[in-house]
Amino acid sequence: MKFASFRRPDGLPTFGLLVTKSGQTGFVDLGRRSAAETLRVFLECGGLRSADRFASMDADFSIDDVSFLPVVPDPDKIICVGINYASHVRETGREMPDKPMIFTRFASSQTGHEQPLILPKISEKFDFEGELAVVIGTAGRYIDKNNALNHVAGYSCYNDGSVRDWQRHSTQFTAGKNFPATGAFGPWLASSDDVGDIRSLQLTTRLNGTVMQQATFDDLIFDVPTLIAYCSQFTKLVPGDVIITGTTGGVGAFREPPVWLKHGDEVTIEIDRIGTLRNVVEIEE
Repeated sequence: MKFASFRRPDGLPTFGLLVTKSGQTGFVDLGRRSAAETLRVFLECGGLRSADRFASMDADFSIDDVSFLPVVPDPDKIICVGINYASHVRETGREMPDKPMIFTRFASSQTGHEQPLILPKISEKFDFEGELAVVIGTAGRYIDKNNALNHVAGYSCYNDGSVRDWQRHSTQFTAGKNFPATGAFGPWLASSDDVGDIRSLQLTTRLNGTVMQQATFDDLIFDVPTLIAYCSQFTKLVPGDVIITGTTGGVGAFREPPVWLKHGDEVTIEIDRIGTLRNVVEIEE
């Protein structure tokens, strides 16, 4: 099953289940049909366990008539992992990490599928980073690595856009990772039972149709169970939390010459069995 957060044609925010009937694809409005106001609350209430009862319903809205929001617009926390692909370690010239490199994003820095990625007017070094996003479905602290995947609600695509000059102001990444609408999250949450084993899945980042990044998740230095177990030691993971698992080699900053995003560029992040996230870059007004 696939779940998305979006604005209805009347502009009201809601969330829904993606359905296809009689060749038409759209969303069943779960915000109207459940007690939960957001997808995060739906996960918190255990809504995934009974969501299949909505699958036979007709769509309330066509997929073309909604405006996508970040998959989880209101997470308690967004935990980002840096330098987590061997290919990316090699292109940066860093040493292989012993522990995950952790930083955070604010919810307000996110944007949805088919929404603009905003190039800050004070920077010309805006970069793409195609990533796998893991959404927590079951709360836990000190989670055992062998049980970690039981805490996953599902997966999505993420473009962890980086304002590189601000990112490099210090050894901390926070400034360069939190400009408004620089982190794209979507198009939807693909439930973990639908996606299955992610290790052989392929991530592909395209810039204006040209492949810039491509890797399978077996290139991760710290895999998803390891990241969940590690993060749950320093914080309690709760439903709707997002772990962004890092980017592979091929980012713009380490190309010769560097490739920076500019107004009008189209960036897509595609992950097998999950979907394709698409955004067009607009310069900040």
